[in-house]
Amino acid sequence: MHAFERELTVAAEEIQLWLRGCRPEGWLDFLLNPRRLRGSDFLMRWSQGVWSEHRVIQAVNTTGQYFAMPYGPSGTAPHDDVRAFELYFERLEKAGLGQLKRPDILIFRANDRPAVTEIVRSLNGEGELPFTPEDDAGMVQLLSKAILAVECENSLWRAKQMPHFGVELTPQKRLGGQLGLKTTAVVPTVILKEEDRNPLRAWQTQRRVPVHIWHVFYDLAFGLALDRAEALIQSGQIQPTEQTFQAPGGATTRKTIYKFYYHYAYPLGETKTEPALVAAHITDRNGHILPYVRFEGGELVLRLEAIHVLEENAQTRK
Repeated sequence: MHAFERELTVAAEEIQLWLRGCRPEGWLDFLLNPRRLRGSDFLMRWSQGVWSEHRVIQAVNTTGQYFAMPYGPSGTAPHDDVRAFELYFERLEKAGLGQLKRPDILIFRANDRPAVTEIVRSLNGEGELPFTPEDDAGMVQLLSKAILAVECENSLWRAKQMPHFGVELTPQKRLGGQLGLKTTAVVPTVILKEEDRNPLRAWQTQRRVPVHIWHVFYDLAFGLALDRAEALIQSGQIQPTEQTFQAPGGATTRKTIYKFYYHYAYPLGETKTEPALVAAHITDRNGHILPYVRFEGGELVLRLEAIHVLEENAQTRK
């Protein structure tokens, strides 16, 4: 799958509009191809991803003790123009880097900011980081200063209003008596895709930077160390789930994912100021107008538990 489509792949049940009862027609592919038209669901997915990464970076920077910067392709790509975003991933594909998997964000000590800024400048800026091999001397130096790498996930849910939020874990037969919830429970979870699991573990081992998954909801955010996630999988406490995803090109695929109950995660942050949902639109080359909702503003404040995680990793990485 093309890197652009993989980046904007979305769970099928989150797609708001389906065209049913239409027989296959050649012209439909031209007029209605979601990759060409960039359907509203995918535009909102793009906007949502940009917003959540910005909120995480802002929350870390606000601590005054640490600062964050985008590192993976989704974070270093242009954020204010979906076409420029797509062209960035086209460039990755042409460079043979379409399958590149790096964490989305790196976190550093605040007093290392001048040195990190100079290293990134010498590498021609954040936008060039995905195109630079990690064995490059500058990249090695950059990663040596990172205290944590973050894989960002996000969901369009108010976590506190999810039906089973606050319900305690109980012994489950399907888990061999281990604690869990019914399969029908609707609760906040931290998600890890199977396709990302081994690449992230390999990256963590090779680069010696701990990886955490930070999952941002509309009102809350949760964090989970990759090592902790792996332990939960190996123990059978969390079992794989198959889910259907749809890409902007229209293709649907079955992917294996792991949903970690928020009970196993640490509280990462809480929304202090909600974002504004602003009406936006683009016009494709055929003159078709596609409306979507853009996320703007809002503020996420890190919880004390998350700051302790950063402090522990800062001590370990000395």
